[in-house]
Formats: sequence, structure tokens, C-alpha cells
Amino acid sequence: MNRTWVNNFIIKGITDIPELQAPIFMLVLAIYFIIITGNSIIFYLICVDPRLHNPMYFFLSNLSVLDMCYTTVTMHEVLVSYVSGRKSVSFSGCIAQMYFCVSFLCCEFLLLTAMSYDRFLAICNPLHYLIIMSNKMCVKLMSACWILGFLIVVPVISLIFEISCFQSNEINHFFCDLLALMKLLCSSAFTMEHLLYIQSIFIGFVPLSLTVLSYVSIIRTIFKVQSSGGRLKAFYTCSSHLTVVFILYVTIFCLYMRPAPTFNLDSDKFISLLYTTLTPMLNPIIYSLKNKDVKAAFKKCVQKRVQFRKSVVFVAR
Repeated sequence: MNRTWVNNFIIKGITDIPELQAPIFMLVLAIYFIIITGNSIIFYLICVDPRLHNPMYFFLSNLSVLDMCYTTVTMHEVLVSYVSGRKSVSFSGCIAQMYFCVSFLCCEFLLLTAMSYDRFLAICNPLHYLIIMSNKMCVKLMSACWILGFLIVVPVISLIFEISCFQSNEINHFFCDLLALMKLLCSSAFTMEHLLYIQSIFIGFVPLSLTVLSYVSIIRTIFKVQSSGGRLKAFYTCSSHLTVVFILYVTIFCLYMRPAPTFNLDSDKFISLLYTTLTPMLNPIIYSLKNKDVKAAFKKCVQKRVQFRKSVVFVAR
């Protein structure tokens, strides 16, 4: 087995077929534009509209920021490599990209759990909801999500820095993915795999279990509501969050929660492209199309813009 102490890595990209490079670049650029635009609109509306200044939309605004950061970290390598023709990345740069990618993903798991707790309090304990979910509590929960999400990845990153020995410096992926890097390890892959599973339990299964428990309590409370309209409204309120949770967990678990020998990077990187773009792209659509408050805020914002342009044209005349 060849062993290499690498100074830089070569990122193969999504495909090696030259004819597909330009269409894939245009597709990734379009998706990236949609993600940034959609999440920026959601974040802006929540900031400027007083009706959206409550705990649920506070968490949603942070989710939009996370989606934009996560997509930028993963997608920029595809865009930069096509424009500049550069496919190499330094060892430290690759590790940094992987660290931020996994950290943002962990933060999103924790944030979705905090959002499920928010819905649990709003439906199961509405009389004390605003007292419990005060501004101070929201900031504490949000800070815990960000801090814990960035700290829990440190052991894996530290282990990779200690190994620094790889069979090759060519990563069969479109960014510095953890699974792709594990495939190249000379040794300690077994240790890395077990550490990854242990961390997955804390950052994946524990938040998922808490989310499931929250929604079990929510569903039990909803069925106790005598009014069919009240039950429908409660289900409607939670459906957006449940949709996002389902999409994220299914794609991540299908990709990561498998034994390392079953990994097939040629197909897995297309699954990675799916989960790095699908959830961030769908989040603004799901939360806006299924949310009357967001739609009302967007309509009000558009009307203000139209009135402002009309007033500018009138003054210019």
C-alpha cells in the first residue's frame, strides 16, 4: 500500500466528463443563486416585519443563515474550480472546509431540535409559552446550537491532523467530504469510523429522539382538541418543520449511517449533492408557501417597494 504525507489534495469534482462540466456549473450556479436568494428573503422579512418577531421565526432566521453558510462552504469549490481551472486545495484548507461543513450540519440538527421544542411548548403549554420561550431563552438555545455544533466536530478533526497519512491525495468528491477523506486513510480508519458513529449518536439520534418525543406529545395534545378546525390548524403549523426534518434526516442517514466498506463515492457524491442543495433550497419554499405570516410579510414588502418606485418616478417627473 502506497503511503503519502500530503501537502494538498486534488478535488475530482462531480464528473470527469468534459462535455458535462459547463452544464453542471450552470446548474450548480442556478441552485446556489436560488438558495442564497430564497434564504436571504426569509431572513430579511423576519428582520423587518414586527409580526415575525417571535421565537419560531427567530429560529427560522437562524436556519436560513445556516443554510446559506453550509451551501457556500460546499458549493464554492465546484464554482471556483470551474472558473479558475484549479482543482487542488491545501491540506489545511481541505480540513477547514470539512470542519465548517460538518459543523454547520451539526448546528442544523440541533436547531431543528430546538424548533421542535418551540412547537411543543406552543401547542402543549400555550399559557406559559411566552414566559418560557423568552428572548433570553431563545438566545441561550440558539447559542447552545451554534457552540455545541462547532465543538463536537473537534475530536474528528484532531484525529485527522494526527494521522496526516493517506493512500492518495485525490479526493473523489466535489468538496472535502469526511467520507471521501476516510477512504484515503492509511490507518486508523477503524478508529475514525467508530468515533464517527459515536458522534452520530449524540448529534443525530439524540436530537432525532427528542424531536420524535416532542411530536408524539404534540400529536397527543392535538387529538384532545375538540374542534376539527383547531386540530387542522395545529397540524398545519407543524407540517413545515416536519417536512424539513424528514428530508434532512433521511438523506443524511442513508449516506452516513452505513459501514465504511459499503461506501461508493461515485454514487455517494451525487447523494451528497442532493442533500447539500435540496434542503437549503426547499426550506424557504416550504416555510413561505405553507406560512400565512411569511406570505403576508412578503406581500407587504413588495407593495412598499412598488409604492416607493412610483413615488420616485413621480418626483423625477
